[in-house]
Amino acid sequence: MLWGRQRQMPEKLLAALLGRLSTALAAGIDIRRAWASESSRVPSVWRLKMEAVSQSLAKGSPLAEAMEQAHGTFPPLVRAMVAVGDRTGHESQTLRELSRVLERSVRNTRVLVGSLVWPGLQLIAAITVVGVLILLAGFIRDEKNQPVDVLGFGLCGANGLVQYLLILAAIFSTTAMTIRRAIASWHGHGIVRTIVDRFPVIGSAARLAEAGVWCRAAALASGAGLDVGRLIALSSATAPGLWLDSKVVEEQLRAGATLEETLRASRRFPSRVLEVVAVGEMTGMTAEVLDRLAEQLDEEARLGFEAAARGAGFLVWAIVASLITLVIFRVFSFYVGMIQQAAGGI
Repeated sequence: MLWGRQRQMPEKLLAALLGRLSTALAAGIDIRRAWASESSRVPSVWRLKMEAVSQSLAKGSPLAEAMEQAHGTFPPLVRAMVAVGDRTGHESQTLRELSRVLERSVRNTRVLVGSLVWPGLQLIAAITVVGVLILLAGFIRDEKNQPVDVLGFGLCGANGLVQYLLILAAIFSTTAMTIRRAIASWHGHGIVRTIVDRFPVIGSAARLAEAGVWCRAAALASGAGLDVGRLIALSSATAPGLWLDSKVVEEQLRAGATLEETLRASRRFPSRVLEVVAVGEMTGMTAEVLDRLAEQLDEEARLGFEAAARGAGFLVWAIVASLITLVIFRVFSFYVGMIQQAAGGI
C-alpha cells in the first residue's frame, strides 16, 4: 500500500513498541531518548515515520501531538489515549494499558484468522481447479474442431483463463471497496449498521466490541481525572460509531441532566453501558466499573466474532462444495452427451 493511502503500524509491532516505551518511562528515561531508541528497532519501512515523531519531540511537542506528524501511522485509539497521558502526567501507565489492549486485539485477531484459514484454502483450491479446467477445455475439440465449453461458463483455453482471472480480479476489487465503504457506513450509523445490527451474531459482536473500546477509553479518561467534556471527546475519538458532540453533552449536564441521561438520549449506547455509567456516577467509581465492563464486553465480543467466523467458514465450505458439485455435474453431463452422440452415430 502506498503512502498516499496511509497505513497504520501493525498492532503486534505497536504493542511491543508501546510496552517498551512504558518500561523506559517508568525507569525515568526521557521520552525523546526512549523514542529514538525505538526508532532504531522498528523495521526500516517505519523508520521515517518514527523519525518524524522524534523531530517533533525534540522541539518540545508532547507525544500525542508528535504522533500526528506520522500521518496516520498510529491509530486514533492510540493517539487519543496518549493525549490523556500527556495531559495528566500518566504517560507510562497509559502506554502500558495501550500495549495490553493491543496485545489482546492481536490474540483475538489471530484466533479469528486461524478459524478461516482452512475454508479459505478450500475456496482457493476450488477456484484453481475451475481455472485449470477452463485452460484444459481449450485442448478438447468437437467434430467441428472447436474448443468445447466443458463447464458451461463460455470460457475455454488460454483466452478463457485470462477472462476468468480478470473476473476474479474485478470481484476482489469490488469486494475490497465495498468493505471500506461498509466500515465507513458502520461508523457513521449508515445503512450498513442498520443491516448488520439485524444479524444476531456478527451484529451483536460488533456492537459489543465498539462499546468495549468506548468504555475502556472512558475509564482511562475518568481515572486520569479528565472532565466530562474531555472524557466524551476521547471516547468518541476511539469509537466513532458512538460519537457524541462534547459541547452538547456539557450543555445538557449544565442544564441538570446526568451523564447517564445524556447518553441514553443519544440512543446509541447499549443498556449495559448506561447502567454502569449510572452506577459509576452514584458511587464515584466510574473508572473502575467502566474498566470491568470493558473487560466483559471484549470477551463477549471475542466469543461472538469466533462464532461468526465459524459460520463464515461453514458458508465458504458450502460454496466450495456447491462449486465442486457443479463442476462434476457439468463434466459428467459433457461426457454423457459425447457418449450419446457417439451411440447415435452408430
